[in-house]
Amino acid sequence: MNIDKNLQEKIQELQLIEQQLQSFLLQKQAFQLELSEAESALEETEKSEGEIYRIISQIMLKAKKEDITKELKEKIKIFEFRIKAIEKQELIIQKKSEELKKEIEEQLIKTKK
Repeated sequence: MNIDKNLQEKIQELQLIEQQLQSFLLQKQAFQLELSEAESALEETEKSEGEIYRIISQIMLKAKKEDITKELKEKIKIFEFRIKAIEKQELIIQKKSEELKKEIEEQLIKTKK
């Protein structure tokens, strides 16, 4: 089957879009993992009655519970924001992918006739 240049370009564009979606998925998973860790750390910090320590490089330092709690809540907000931003980008790219797939299918049907 002979595919015209326009159709080949659309197929290549679709492949790039699929790669972008995969990249977004990996980024989102990484942020979700970090979010989960921050939420777990916050939960443990809030439960803690005793002293709290923070690990910096290979050193463990005593820290104030309020400071750690504040930092973890800020991290959580940042991770949630990043995840939402990635999800919005994913939706835009998915719509573009679906439109492109339809165009490619239509062109393939026309080419077969």
